[in-house]
Amino acid sequence: MHVSRETWREVRAGVADTWTVGLGLIPLGLAFGMLMVQSGYAWWWTPVFSVVIYAGSMEFLAISLVSAGIGPLSAAVTGLMVNFRHIFYGLTFPREAIRGRAGRAYSTYALTDESYAVASSHPPGSLGGARVLTIQALCQALWVLPGIVGALVGQIIPPDVTGMEFALTALFIVLGWEAFRNNRDVFLPAVAAALVVASAVLVPEQMLMVALVLYFLILVLRFRRGAGQGS
Repeated sequence: MHVSRETWREVRAGVADTWTVGLGLIPLGLAFGMLMVQSGYAWWWTPVFSVVIYAGSMEFLAISLVSAGIGPLSAAVTGLMVNFRHIFYGLTFPREAIRGRAGRAYSTYALTDESYAVASSHPPGSLGGARVLTIQALCQALWVLPGIVGALVGQIIPPDVTGMEFALTALFIVLGWEAFRNNRDVFLPAVAAALVVASAVLVPEQMLMVALVLYFLILVLRFRRGAGQGS
């Protein structure tokens, strides 16, 4: 199959875009693999979780859900609440740049915080389909492969070593800081923090979902106001 030079350029650009975030995914994947083994699972369950679920924070949470024997309905509701933010990601992710149903289906499946953060750092309409798919495929590879390595290494690590589960929180802190550096709008993190605190106090059981919905509505109103002033 012949691949055009333009496609190869997009692939190389996608690798360059993802490499920095990818370096953060490597220790995260290693930590997940180690945690899987330390939780009593065989090493090969790590790629199974990472391919079937492939949802970062939900994979960490799934270890506890499966170990506790949580039913499928409760697990599905929990997964929806944890990954509810992906609904909003899909509104602005450049999936329309991808040609072909298979590519778009994979893009929908492989949409994560990291791939969204990389793609959203570029102006709308500037990414080609090959570049978008490269970003997502590389993110998944840099999660799955280190996870396998971590699971194999985890078999020889003493079980009293703890703290692996904090790796995901650390990565989110880094991604949030990088996003703020690219767009130093203090209003956005201030509103997000206020909504999180208010939701945690008023509706703690649905804190994430309520905070995200309100934040999305505020962004829409702000955008419409800005568009109205610009016209």
